[in-house]
Amino acid sequence: MTLASGIPDGASVLIDTNPLIYHLEGNPLAERFAPIFAAVDRGRIRAMVTPITVAEVVTGPLKAGKEALAQRYLQLLTANRGWTLFPIDADLALLSARLRLKYRLKLPDALQLGAALQSGCYAIVSHDRDFSRVTDIPILGLG
Repeated sequence: MTLASGIPDGASVLIDTNPLIYHLEGNPLAERFAPIFAAVDRGRIRAMVTPITVAEVVTGPLKAGKEALAQRYLQLLTANRGWTLFPIDADLALLSARLRLKYRLKLPDALQLGAALQSGCYAIVSHDRDFSRVTDIPILGLG
């Protein structure tokens, strides 16, 4: 059984930063998340990211002076079929503040969680142990 096999057809999942970086950089940890990316590529499920993830993903290429790579990553996350960018607004900020207090999360993680909940995502795909206390939504990839 893979991480993707339990996700219903047509569902959306929020992809957290670390699985994306693993995938884009060819990290061996990417292997466990490969079925998720394959399901998105086939159109079986949809992927959602926030501006937080976009900023974190392009930071490495920008730091290395690789502007073209940063632009390629930006396009992948914001203009690729199957991918949606969820905006951060005041309603999300308020929900995230509540979630931050409830689960003792760092602000970026609380915003990620809030975006997933507000948009109706089926799950969050993450390798971040800070999500281990979350019970409002399945977290795929921690185990």
